[in-house]
Amino acid sequence: MDIGFIGLGKMGFPMARRLVEAGHQLVVFDQRREVVDQLVALGAQAATSPKDVADRVETVLVSLPSLQASLDVATGSGGVIEGKKIKRFVDLSTVGSHMAVRIHDLLAINNIVQLDCPVSGGVGGAEKGTLAVMVSGPKADFETVKPALGVIGKVFFIGEKPGSAQTMKLANNMLSATAMVATSEAVVMGVKAGLDPAVMIDVINSGSGMNTASRDKFPRAILPRSFDFGFATGLMVKDVRLCLEEAKALGMSMEVAEAVGRLWEVVIREAGAESDFTSAIKPIEQAAGVVVGKKG
Repeated sequence: MDIGFIGLGKMGFPMARRLVEAGHQLVVFDQRREVVDQLVALGAQAATSPKDVADRVETVLVSLPSLQASLDVATGSGGVIEGKKIKRFVDLSTVGSHMAVRIHDLLAINNIVQLDCPVSGGVGGAEKGTLAVMVSGPKADFETVKPALGVIGKVFFIGEKPGSAQTMKLANNMLSATAMVATSEAVVMGVKAGLDPAVMIDVINSGSGMNTASRDKFPRAILPRSFDFGFATGLMVKDVRLCLEEAKALGMSMEVAEAVGRLWEVVIREAGAESDFTSAIKPIEQAAGVVVGKKG
């Protein structure tokens, strides 16, 4: 099908590339010309703005780094809301349910359907086409885009209520954020006591403590001290904050999540928003006076 794709970053580019390779006709836009050129070389067509994309196709997918970016691309001056051809806006970004509803309501004024479509699985999942793809919105429009979304991962229909898929994504990422810092604390404790961190991870992954951090992040990015898993600390903190805001809006407290949130605020303050989120272990190491994995 003819698809527009806006936002060709670490997640967006491999998703767009997979769609091109699967035979879909893509019209793409990003502020960085070099990534647009790479996709054009693979068979995509370049656009000059979000509006230009929306002038040329009925379905526009976006993968953007912030709430403001999604709002601007969707409804701002020169945004897809001004497009002549667009019928549906599919947001692959994580923006939280309240922003998703806001964008939904603004686009509806111009009879544009919004499909909430956050994804989980990181850069590796985007490259392999193994993302968890969560979708909420009108069922008929979901069925229209489902074959294309199936190219980038396993598709789950969450419901028709605007923002529902965002709530699902925030619940998922809070668990991921928790696994990262909780496993870091446990392993740092073991190393402080003299245990071998590699042996610890092997034991955890063979026992009841196994989780996504011990299974994936520690072997690939923490024990080798490469800290290059491919997901920024700033993005994880954004998702944790959004989850806590959602819980507050629902009138509930999340005691564990709030503790996790405090830890991640320390991480972003000390490691910076651009650091890899596996750097979460560093403040914990520093406080304990140990280093997990290879030194130097």
